[in-house]
Amino acid sequence: MASEQELSDFLKSVDKRAFKRTVYHVRDEDAALDIVQDSMIKLAEHYGDKPANEFPMLFQRILSNSTLDWFRRQKTRNALFTSLSDFESSHDESGDFDLLEMYSSEGNGRDDTQSSEDLVRRKQVLGQIETEIQELPARQREAFLMRYWEEMDVAETAAAMGCSEGSVKTHCFRAIQTLSKALKAKGIEL
Repeated sequence: MASEQELSDFLKSVDKRAFKRTVYHVRDEDAALDIVQDSMIKLAEHYGDKPANEFPMLFQRILSNSTLDWFRRQKTRNALFTSLSDFESSHDESGDFDLLEMYSSEGNGRDDTQSSEDLVRRKQVLGQIETEIQELPARQREAFLMRYWEEMDVAETAAAMGCSEGSVKTHCFRAIQTLSKALKAKGIEL
């Protein structure tokens, strides 16, 4: 059985990646933060007494289910209510999630030696990659992020998504093909 410290350490280790993944799905930072926090609370309340090695799979499943629940609530709310803010144009871009800022804040040390031109080019490329990831179908995006962002293996991803390993491989393959074509069309080759 896991100690409180092990649970706390696990939650600290996954919070940023879980937030980023959820932002990709819901495209709303406030909602993503709520979903991640709710998922962490559910893990602590319902599964805190489980062995620490089970936390990653349990958390991924809870996070996926919480995200799906959020989409269901949004669909219901949008069907029943029309918000006045839906008619306003969104001119405020200060709430955008900045992939370059998150990437460079990891302290990789290479930013000191890059020119301003390289930094701008890198920011543009990362922005285009982020946009293309957001355009992927939901299941492909989820499989892609779990496999390549969360670095989960095929079996873990299948368990977290509630599908077969073959489906995970198919979703990842299609996501990679789609991203490759879209980025190549923009002149980006990785």
